[in-house]
Amino acid sequence: MQKKSTNELNDLLENMKPDQLDSYLKDNSKYMADEKKAFYYYMKDVLDEKNIKLKDVYSFAGVTESYGSKIITMEKHTKDRDLIIRLCLAGHFNWDETNRALKLYGFSELYAKDPRDACIIVAVNNRIFDMYEIDEMLIKQGLKKLTTEE
Repeated sequence: MQKKSTNELNDLLENMKPDQLDSYLKDNSKYMADEKKAFYYYMKDVLDEKNIKLKDVYSFAGVTESYGSKIITMEKHTKDRDLIIRLCLAGHFNWDETNRALKLYGFSELYAKDPRDACIIVAVNNRIFDMYEIDEMLIKQGLKKLTTEE
């Protein structure tokens, strides 16, 4: 079975009329991202583009491989927004990529009016992905660290 790329699907949608939508969805259902998998596929795509391995992301984010993979595949759902931010930092995600990942996971995007988020945005925009360096920036501003004490 030949996989259709997102670009191919985009091309199909470009000039599509509303009455053609039913058949498009039926014909291409196997290519559609289900909500649970959308986050996983997005993370994998961005990491593949950057040539970063998932196991390295887990390690840099400070989680075990088994826990990290359960979070990324959404087998387990975390309420810890910082964990998703740490995974993005470990994957060297830029600001847009981080916001997209947060949104796909169900969290709010990094918000410029939130002092802690602003600090993280500045780190990301300056390509500072080292957790301890970011923690230092946060502590210096009197804000809660990203890493957890184990």
